[in-house]
Amino acid sequence: HPDPPHSPETRATTGVSNGAILTHGNIVANVLQARWWFGTFVDDGKEKIITALPLYHIFSLTANCLFIMSIGGENVLITNPRDFSGFIKLIAKEQFTIITGVNTLLRKLMDTPTFDTMDFSRLKTTFAGGMAVTHDVAEEWKKRTGCTVVEAYGLTETSPAACINPLNLEEYNGYIGMPIPSTYIQIKDEEGNDLGINTPGELCIKGPQVTQGYWQLPELNDTAFTSDGFFRTGDIAQINDDGYIKIMDRKKDMILVSGFNVYPNEIDDIISSHPMVTEAASIGIADDTTGEAIKTFVVKNDDTLTEDILLDYCRENLTGYKRPKLIEFIDELPKSNVGKILRKNLR
Repeated sequence: HPDPPHSPETRATTGVSNGAILTHGNIVANVLQARWWFGTFVDDGKEKIITALPLYHIFSLTANCLFIMSIGGENVLITNPRDFSGFIKLIAKEQFTIITGVNTLLRKLMDTPTFDTMDFSRLKTTFAGGMAVTHDVAEEWKKRTGCTVVEAYGLTETSPAACINPLNLEEYNGYIGMPIPSTYIQIKDEEGNDLGINTPGELCIKGPQVTQGYWQLPELNDTAFTSDGFFRTGDIAQINDDGYIKIMDRKKDMILVSGFNVYPNEIDDIISSHPMVTEAASIGIADDTTGEAIKTFVVKNDDTLTEDILLDYCRENLTGYKRPKLIEFIDELPKSNVGKILRKNLR
């Protein structure tokens, strides 16, 4: 798939796709890992999952299709997820127990007028991945459905599941969870040295679900793995004292302001929490004084919102070097066909 979640190398800057090799063993291992992680949280033969991601996407293929099939569950495929009124009309008829999606999908569903007419009484879990979940979306989803958003992490190259939160979370926690069974995680610096707890570095993964490498690309494979066999994800992460992992941002999306690392996800999370904002996405732009500066693209949900109102909000909630220098209002953020915001298009 040309634009997988958090994928470092399966899409080159030219737009030409690189093939990540996944064996039957990789996929079967990931299904078994998921079955162990879900454990008694799911009932064989009784689960019904809503699938709004296309089945060629690795998240949808393994989690929604093969995992649910392995427990005898039913899959409801949404063939046109961009028609949100039709989406809600369809699933209102279904007594579903699980729904998966990305942050933008959850936001769009809640913005649809008929959303609150649905019955969420049987909904056990809302499983989110593919891009960072913002706190405002997670909190509103819990308030309106009674169901906590459980964030997970994976890549095409890991079949995809690598880390998942506990399924019994009381509240959204802002972390991607912990490594699933037989999965090893290390945080490394540029030289491949292991870093300690609470220290940001590149998230590296080893396990039976990890790709064999890239198809006919030996030079890429030489840099995709560490000398001790860990796959380099290209994501900046850190592990807290309790073993939970937090994704800071894509390595290539990090902004360097006056020597300080700024992670766009953090900026976007704060700005999108403003009640007059639908969504936001930040990028780095060249700046003669600070090297790079932050520019944030914002989609309004209230026409009275101004740049000054948002800048005041940023002054209240962000330290100086993390505040956007420029804000541009646009009608819609560019997204992939699974709803992931495309920062490269904004650049």
